Amino acid sequence: MKQILYRLFEHQFLGRDEAREILQNMVSGKYTEAQIASLITVFLMRSISVEELSGFRDALLEMRVVTDLSEFDPIDIVGTGGDGKNTFNVSTAACFVVAGAGYKVAKHGNYGATSVSGASNVMEYHGVKFTTDIDKLKRSISETNMAYLHAPIFNPALKAVAGVRKSLGVRSFFNMLGPLVNPAMPKNQLLGVYNLPLLRLYSYSFQQIGNRFAVVHSLDGYDEISLTDSFKVISNQNEHIYSPEEIGFARNTEADLFGGDTVEQASTIFDHVLNGVATPQQNNCVLINAAFAIRVLCPEKTIAKCIEEAQDSLVSGKAKEKFRKFVELNS
Repeated sequence: MKQILYRLFEHQFLGRDEAREILQNMVSGKYTEAQIASLITVFLMRSISVEELSGFRDALLEMRVVTDLSEFDPIDIVGTGGDGKNTFNVSTAACFVVAGAGYKVAKHGNYGATSVSGASNVMEYHGVKFTTDIDKLKRSISETNMAYLHAPIFNPALKAVAGVRKSLGVRSFFNMLGPLVNPAMPKNQLLGVYNLPLLRLYSYSFQQIGNRFAVVHSLDGYDEISLTDSFKVISNQNEHIYSPEEIGFARNTEADLFGGDTVEQASTIFDHVLNGVATPQQNNCVLINAAFAIRVLCPEKTIAKCIEEAQDSLVSGKAKEKFRKFVELNS
């Protein structure tokens, strides 16, 4: 590992097979926590290459617990994290709005590494028990349109580095990998990223994989459609920059989306959204992310139609009911 670190410090890049082997070595305990932390730091100081990302992805997918949900043709809705904004659980709430609209979701998530509350935090707060049992996952997605895959129990590599990531408290290449290693390998994905280079990197990756996708980035740095600024979307069809106003929304402020200082506070906002008592700004942020997820699945639909479907799911209580049933089945 020492020689690898020296090479990386000299701005050299890893090959795909080399990156794959390094991640496998991490899992087998061949590196110390200090060495892993150093490796993570390298990729904060320079961009990761497509070859490096692909190699790390190869290793994680080889070691995953295989989970076949392809019969449901689900979508994953996720942000990379690492934007430093500490928003409430927007993508998780959007998952249940999409589920309430009648679409299947297989969300891959984890505890918060750079924010107070990740998807797994809010799930666990509500009593959800994580499982790799395929029959339980299939029942969940069949009856509630939603299955949740807690990353550490599906991939030992993510569990092996969880402590180092939490101790560092900064984004890492594992944030970048998470959206690419959903163990169900869904063919549909809405992904939010925290900068423009990643927007391009992921769009190339999804094109290679062959997914239907939309990669989104708010130009003021959010890894989701925040409506605090214009946002860029790259999909299979095209790429476009939208302003909140042109799709019918007022602009949010950073304070509007703040997730609080504890998991309990973030979970309360999440509940408020699904219960219909959140602020308009919180609702709108969830709705627009849900709408663009629906558009990944139904690219022939207009943005306005997708927003309408998401709004109906939330206002009618369908999203709330899907979440209630989901918690009942998964607790």
